[in-house]
Amino acid sequence: MTELGGSQISSLMEVLPGIAQVLRSPVADAIVNLIRAACRVREFDLADAEEMLRYAVRRNLMGAEESDRVLAEARAIVARRAERAAEREHPKPVVKSKPKGRVKPKAALKSRHSKPSANRRNNHSPRKRR
Repeated sequence: MTELGGSQISSLMEVLPGIAQVLRSPVADAIVNLIRAACRVREFDLADAEEMLRYAVRRNLMGAEESDRVLAEARAIVARRAERAAEREHPKPVVKSKPKGRVKPKAALKSRHSKPSANRRNNHSPRKRR
């Protein structure tokens, strides 16, 4: 099998426009995809993050433990976003909550502002005797 030189690869890329994507490094694809996701042009793909972290570990840019922590954090965030999206599609029923603070009973509010009832005698009026 013969190896291709730089000029031969260049001429192949000119002749076959789609071959550049096939020959490109997965790390380069991950970089491009992560940049597009950061700009919100496309969705974030966890596989791109995994590829970048594996590259960083291979090149001794970071330790495997740190890579695992970052990847676990990314997985948790992606899972939370998926849960929130599912909740938005199927909202929970609204439950009325009790008002906060001390609330006086309705009977106490009525007695203060309403007229005295017929059964109750007014202390200031003279009593009728039989």
